[in-house]
Amino acid sequence: QVQLVESGGGLVQTGGSLRLSCAASGRTVSNLAMAWFRQAPGKEREFVSAISLNGRMTSYADSVKGRFTISKDNAKSSAYLQMNSLGPEDTAVYYCAASPRTRPLTTDDHDYWGQGTQVTVAS
Repeated sequence: QVQLVESGGGLVQTGGSLRLSCAASGRTVSNLAMAWFRQAPGKEREFVSAISLNGRMTSYADSVKGRFTISKDNAKSSAYLQMNSLGPEDTAVYYCAASPRTRPLTTDDHDYWGQGTQVTVAS
């Protein structure tokens, strides 16, 4: 069983940055493709970004391209989401997800999910 724990969320002003972390236990991230999703109040959960098992392939939602960067550190068994130029539209609970697969997975069919971390961007 894999457990994912997100951290790094918080309150930030428009234009600011945050770095989310996702620590995995039970299985090293070197054997997992990772992803980030988010869910804003009153909206469905949506895809944000995904990274392949070897870290060489990434995918981003159009709404975050050029502002967010996903990465993973196999030695630390963690994945990250660097978020820059944040705006109020980025306010949501951000979830880390993982699956034992090679390629990035952009749908919510992941095997493992974290509990989420709140990101609030003040205007």
